[in-house]
Amino acid sequence: MKKILVIDDNEAVCTALMTLFQLQGYQVFMAQQPGVAKSILQQQSIDLILQDMNFAQGEMSGVQGKELFYQLRSDYPAIPVVLLTAWTHLDMVVELVKAGATDYIAKPWDDQRLLTTVANTLKIKQLTEQNLKAERKQQERLGLFAGKDLCGLVFASTAMEQLLQMALQLAPSNAAVLITGENGSGKEGIAQVLHANSSRKQQPLIKVNMGALPADLMEAELFGAEAGAYSGATKTRIGRFEAADGGTLFLDEIGNLSLSGQMKLLRVLQTGEFERLGSSQTRKVDVRIISATNADLSHAINAGHFRQDLYYRINVVQLHLPALKDRVDDIVPLARHFLAGQKSLTKKAEQALQSYSWPGNVRELQNLCQRALLLTLADEIDAGDLGLPQEQSAVKKTLDDLDKQQIEQALQQAQGVVARAAKQLGISRQALYRRMEFYGIEPV
Repeated sequence: MKKILVIDDNEAVCTALMTLFQLQGYQVFMAQQPGVAKSILQQQSIDLILQDMNFAQGEMSGVQGKELFYQLRSDYPAIPVVLLTAWTHLDMVVELVKAGATDYIAKPWDDQRLLTTVANTLKIKQLTEQNLKAERKQQERLGLFAGKDLCGLVFASTAMEQLLQMALQLAPSNAAVLITGENGSGKEGIAQVLHANSSRKQQPLIKVNMGALPADLMEAELFGAEAGAYSGATKTRIGRFEAADGGTLFLDEIGNLSLSGQMKLLRVLQTGEFERLGSSQTRKVDVRIISATNADLSHAINAGHFRQDLYYRINVVQLHLPALKDRVDDIVPLARHFLAGQKSLTKKAEQALQSYSWPGNVRELQNLCQRALLLTLADEIDAGDLGLPQEQSAVKKTLDDLDKQQIEQALQQAQGVVARAAKQLGISRQALYRRMEFYGIEPV
């Protein structure tokens, strides 16, 4: 319930305004003198002040109101002030509006205009507070990652923030890291962060798509081959392990590696030693291993498709990258990043993006944005320009799993405290804010 403080020396005016605002669901406090108003402000968290300009019988200069206004602006700069009086000079009104007064309402007032002014002012105040919170959070995030190389990753979700914190904590070590997550979710980006913030950052980061290596060429690709080692090998070939010596080797889609390939890989991970194909000379490298997969390796081990000993070698620490549908807060910032300022998104387009399930994850979002840039003629991209499937998405379902009545009831029981209501509903505070925005529920 929003709290309004009415400061007016006329008791009848105070009573009339109290009745008017209480009928609209506001909580109203009355003060007939500035001293009483200051006392109320010290005790209550006031959202808006409606202030008269004269507080003594026969006084019409507005000097008293002007003095009070400047005191309020100095002591409570975040509380909007609407001026209300029948007696003052226009130049003083202009001065106070320039100094920060939200509006000026003349007596006798029009109820509807006054209510509209108050409602709009409170809404602007709420949006301002939300923007300030977002800015503070962004500043905290920037401070948290100050001096770190995030390799251009764009994110706003708590899930990604926590994941990157863990990645940065692991980066200085040489521990083998296994990054899990769906295709297109951005596992390679996490690998880049691990390397870029390690002591090996000046050395190479070599990337290998294990799933794309033909079984008969896997050994040559990873360990190299001497000239003549196989048909078509006309010169000595350096393998990926040698190329990554001193640096980091990123083994992407390791779950797709054949069992014979797994056995050959295991030896070099255990000892750091290998031989080029066609050579008996043992070579040794110092390489940090980062692996990634979209497969369930535990299930693959049980099915006999993945070696358990290799799993333990590559999985000293595991980082799980959530699917894009599970970090909805990242969707719009990523879309804006992919649009690169060339076009903007309408509110409906943003809602459509957040309501889609993104089976192709970040990669699909990037492709969609590139297509929208090419095909949209207007400066703004609307929901219809996105070409999203009409099917119900997983994200939409998560927004609909709690209906508006349940959320309003929880907020009422929690007396408007969002954190308490979120805990009662079993969801995060950010998730509750998203649902409130989706259903058009204003914070109280």
